[in-house]
Amino acid sequence: MRSVGVIPARFNSSRLEGKALKDINGKPMVQHVYERARRAQGLADVLVATDDDRIRDTVEGFGGKVIMTSPKHTTGTDRVAEAVEGLDVEVVVNIQGDEPLIDPMLIDECLAPFDANPSTEIATVMKLVQAEAAYSDPAVVKVVCDLSGRALYFSRSLLPFPRNRPSDFLVYEHVGIYAYTKESLLRFSRLAPTPLEKIEGLEQLRALEYGIPIHVVKTQWQGEMVSVDTLADLEKVRLIMAMSAKLGDRK
Repeated sequence: MRSVGVIPARFNSSRLEGKALKDINGKPMVQHVYERARRAQGLADVLVATDDDRIRDTVEGFGGKVIMTSPKHTTGTDRVAEAVEGLDVEVVVNIQGDEPLIDPMLIDECLAPFDANPSTEIATVMKLVQAEAAYSDPAVVKVVCDLSGRALYFSRSLLPFPRNRPSDFLVYEHVGIYAYTKESLLRFSRLAPTPLEKIEGLEQLRALEYGIPIHVVKTQWQGEMVSVDTLADLEKVRLIMAMSAKLGDRK
């Protein structure tokens, strides 16, 4: 299947304006995301979808590809859907533009179900929660699956609730990367928001409420995915990358 990665990027972020262009160790954040996504083996191409000329100019400046989209989109998913509507692709990976530490392995893992099962419509990734403190953290989205690996539910609450806790009790965190068939993405983007989606504030619940299955891949990756929403997040990523660069220089 011909697969492309699309990075939705906007300038007018409510909590950190212009975050796509914020400098992280000599490069704008969107460039870090783009370059990491390009290392995924399963992608034929990577594109940035934006409505802002400043982001377009920056991406083209480092040699990236851009598709301009409407400024009216309220979600990255809708922006990605518009970007690929006229493209000859089969599978689309929505790669968050504010996660400059994304591991290319996650992208390839997210694509794997489409090769294994041609009926796959949407795929995403989960990882084991290591710290029990995260069980009650609403920022950590939990997911439970059926025996075939399809999502039963996503929640900011603890899933499953251990009323009768076994010795091997495990909790999985949803990693927010999605791959869709182009047809499923366009269909999803046209569906109205659903009750559970609104209550939990989780867009992926819309698919489940409309009966669209989501295949969930269990990753072995246990790195840290830092979404840059605030200046504190930005400084944290800068520090992580600076430390990584120093360690690389010592090898």
